Amino acid sequence: MSTAATARRGIPEASVARLPGYLRALTALARDEVASVSSEELAAAAGVSSAMLRKDLSHLGSYGVRGVGYDVEHLASEIAAVLGLTQDWPVAIIGMGNLGRALAAYRGFAERGFRVIALLDRDAKVVGEEVADQVVRPMTDLARLVADDGLAVGVIATPPEGAQQACDELVSAGIRSILNFAPGVLTVPDGVTVRTVDLSTELQILAFHGQRVAVAEAVS
Repeated sequence: MSTAATARRGIPEASVARLPGYLRALTALARDEVASVSSEELAAAAGVSSAMLRKDLSHLGSYGVRGVGYDVEHLASEIAAVLGLTQDWPVAIIGMGNLGRALAAYRGFAERGFRVIALLDRDAKVVGEEVADQVVRPMTDLARLVADDGLAVGVIATPPEGAQQACDELVSAGIRSILNFAPGVLTVPDGVTVRTVDLSTELQILAFHGQRVAVAEAVS
């Protein structure tokens, strides 16, 4: 969901960031044929407090029913609509190194409404290879993918030194939504949304918390 769309709905970005967690929990409940769920149960499944969950869902106009809770299927449908998951989102993955190949084989994209329509790389030695049942295409195909196939999301899985160039090419081709797995900050014009997943940063945060627990245990 774009920042502009979020602003129009009056939903804070922090709340939007938690909606996928609620949807994941609701999807699991629906698979188990659970018809309704309390705010406490859903909050526990999503890893947040019940007060935070109720506040987040209030931005959607969803308050649940006292003594009954939330209708699982209805709430899941509502969140999916807010996130823009009721439509198909064609995706291209840029960079066919180890990470790019792993992402290409990840089935979770399709399960959540994101269809990987192209794998691209600028290395002529890689172009033409078959990865996850798709032939790797050259970066020069980007504009055609946007015009002919409605490509909407670019996923950058290049080494850090190639990320900005890949980003620039995506933007030039008309892509306005980018998921970046390369470390570092990308520069983009207004109207382009970038979400960065920095695995090394997340590991460093885990190390901080692990160290803090170890120190607390040592002095107790």
